[in-house]
Amino acid sequence: MTKKTKNTAESQEVSVEQKLTALYNLQQIDSQIDKIKIVRGELPLEVEDLEDEIAGLETRMANFQEEKDKFEQFIKEKNESIKESNALIKKYTDQQMNVRNNREYDSLTKEIEFQNLEIQLSEKKIKEAKFRIESVEADMKEANEKLEMRRQDLAAKKSELTGIIAETEKEEEELVKKSQENEKFIEERLLTAYKRIRKNARNGLAVVKIERDACGGCFNKIPPQHQLDIKLHKKIIVCEYCGRILVDEDLTKSDAGENE
Repeated sequence: MTKKTKNTAESQEVSVEQKLTALYNLQQIDSQIDKIKIVRGELPLEVEDLEDEIAGLETRMANFQEEKDKFEQFIKEKNESIKESNALIKKYTDQQMNVRNNREYDSLTKEIEFQNLEIQLSEKKIKEAKFRIESVEADMKEANEKLEMRRQDLAAKKSELTGIIAETEKEEEELVKKSQENEKFIEERLLTAYKRIRKNARNGLAVVKIERDACGGCFNKIPPQHQLDIKLHKKIIVCEYCGRILVDEDLTKSDAGENE
């Protein structure tokens, strides 16, 4: 091997190692961003659920109020009916004083009895409506207490979310910037593959190290020859089972030392 050929080989080896290091660094940074999004991601869902529950409770309260209003209007109408019946009873009683025969007297007596029955029926209906109002008011009280609790929960969750966003926004911006800087060291084809693997992986891991002779992503055993090729850092090697990019322990330790 000539000196020129040897330098070319060394240059190629360093180039692949740099790509692997950049990919591993990129994975570490993106994983930190994922963690921030996970913490933040749960809270907006909780806030949304609480807002939906509050909207449902408010609708329920409005329905209860509408039902109560109807019963109150019904009671008002029945009270008016009782007043009208009492007025008619008085009228018929007065007319009885001036009847000309028993037939007219009996007819007025029947009208009075009918109006008394109407009063009794109205009073019964009023009593039933009042009972229903009491039941609705009990439901309203329970729903209102729950509504107030959920509003307090929502305020607390929104406050917590605002706090987390304030705390992590700057950190996330810095991590995104670092991620973009690392992407510059990775060729477009490889970067596209990395992003595709990350998107399809449940844990977002596209680059994993070998742990106990197995892939750190799917935990399937890696053949010894593949492990040797990975240690040489001469080419990008992916797991034949899950497709993740594989790196060895030495590369990750070396990178950790540089970061420290």
